[in-house]
Amino acid sequence: MNDGTPLLHRDDPSRDPLGGHVKVTREDWLAQARDTLVRDGVAQVKVLALASRMEVSRSSFYWYFRNRDDLLQALLEEWEARNTASIATQCARPASNITEGVCNFFLCFVDGARFDSGLDFAVREWARRDEVLRARVDAADAARLKAVTAMFAAHGFDPREADARARILYFMQLGYHALDVREPIAERLDRIGPYLKGFTGQEPDAMAMRRFLDTVDSLGIA
Repeated sequence: MNDGTPLLHRDDPSRDPLGGHVKVTREDWLAQARDTLVRDGVAQVKVLALASRMEVSRSSFYWYFRNRDDLLQALLEEWEARNTASIATQCARPASNITEGVCNFFLCFVDGARFDSGLDFAVREWARRDEVLRARVDAADAARLKAVTAMFAAHGFDPREADARARILYFMQLGYHALDVREPIAERLDRIGPYLKGFTGQEPDAMAMRRFLDTVDSLGIA
């Protein structure tokens, strides 16, 4: 029951609204900061502005973070844990052949729970003006490429070809998002067979491809 105090809604609609006697959590501050970073850029990630958006006192911020820099570092840790770790995990998943391996990689980019493309490019835009962060982004790209290369190598590709195909696959996928390509997901998935052949140099395994499409369908994306 509400006593007239404004309700503050978290980003997750399944969560209870925040009432006057419910503290804003660290997760709430991070969610608001992440949304602002993606929408407006790092310069607009300000404690007072975030507090105003959530209709709370900024004093609660200091229960969870020392200062703004501490919040920004937490955002970067989330980016690494969500995006770089997700690619590494997907590429290391057991796969019966390279078709299934590449489909595991693709799941990062069709399921927002595995990879946040908006956050990824917001961090990259931020890094254009921050050389220290640029080095961190370069290290993340290197780690992701290492994982994709290892996936190809695990399916019999020699080191040189595994490296080249990993770069083609990874940079194409990032470019797809950077260009903000807008097409129906059904149209994109209709090209999955030719894409797989192009990326692997092999005829795609029909059963692995079917399992991938079924997984996408179960996510309610198509």
